[in-house]
Amino acid sequence: MTRFVYFVAMSVDGYIADEADSLRWLEPFDKYDDGSTYESFLDTIGSIVMGADTYTWLLKNAKGEWPYKGIPTWVFAHRELPSFPGADVTFARGDIAEWASELARDAAGKDVWVMGGGALAGQFVDAEKLDELRLFTIPVILGGGRPLFAMRATGSLELTSIKQHDLGVVESIYLVTTTPHA
Repeated sequence: MTRFVYFVAMSVDGYIADEADSLRWLEPFDKYDDGSTYESFLDTIGSIVMGADTYTWLLKNAKGEWPYKGIPTWVFAHRELPSFPGADVTFARGDIAEWASELARDAAGKDVWVMGGGALAGQFVDAEKLDELRLFTIPVILGGGRPLFAMRATGSLELTSIKQHDLGVVESIYLVTTTPHA
């Protein structure tokens, strides 16, 4: 069964990008493991969904080929964006709940990676579509930036796994059990 999984790194104070929308603060932690955690995760992914800001960041920072070649990618945007050469990208607008079945169908029995950002992940919580949060807490305090979630609802999580990696990185996996609306 296809699940919607938010796989993301955040600072100890809850930010996924700094105030300049940069991810450079993550670079010193690139070697938290041998790459097997990310590769194992990517093997479970059949499609990716991201917001316009995440896609725009990839347009600016992905060097050469599209980094998710062969994986259908959906971009939710309220503005026109250029296509990335060689990428299988579908642009969409509207309510996440209306698109969830198509996102899952594109995953072809694998999981959907809710890549980011926090506003998009919050929409999945609001729509009661987020199944799992796979969170990498980085031992850095940013003091501001893009939050892990931006949403109206509240969510309940069940911790299913926790692992400490090198460099003080902590991986926590949560099952999203309920999302009662306030």
